[in-house]
Amino acid sequence: MSSLIRPSLIALVLSLSAGQMLALASADDPLTEEAKALVREFANQLQSELKSALEANGPVQAIAVCKERAPAIAAELSESSGWEIGRTSLKVRNAALNSPDDWETRVLQTFEERRAAGEPVDRLSFAETIQGEEGRVFRFMKAIPTQELCLACHGDQISEPVLKALAEHYPQDQARGFKIGEIRGAFTLAKPLVE
Repeated sequence: MSSLIRPSLIALVLSLSAGQMLALASADDPLTEEAKALVREFANQLQSELKSALEANGPVQAIAVCKERAPAIAAELSESSGWEIGRTSLKVRNAALNSPDDWETRVLQTFEERRAAGEPVDRLSFAETIQGEEGRVFRFMKAIPTQELCLACHGDQISEPVLKALAEHYPQDQARGFKIGEIRGAFTLAKPLVE
């Protein structure tokens, strides 16, 4: 039995890139766990504020919360944790603030492939240590699933007042047309590693 398993295991390992092997190896390491905790904190705080704004004042006011509070929450968590924390997407709303770099683009494309293969969006994450300009950096991304809450501003049937507000705040907005369960974007985190 073990002689049958060994060739398939070897074939699996040979088919993986170095980044995939590292991502598999680091699935439960302390940096990954720390990154996951920061994502939960960011997501919970942002979702809570968005939900409150939607319930109190509707989606037009929620746009202001997302525009102002999302970057503020990311900055506060970055300051307190020592990580660089943000959000990105293949279809960004604020290109100046959230455009993906090459690494993030590759990870987002891989997330789309994994989703197409049947993997649940809420479980899509990826961790890798890369060589940056100033040394090694641990990077982590976690997919953001499109939820009901997102559709008023990111769906394919957006009301006229919301469209007007989006045009005012985000003239180059691409973040529309999403359906529940699709990948809205991802949380992206980076932490320099001290040698």
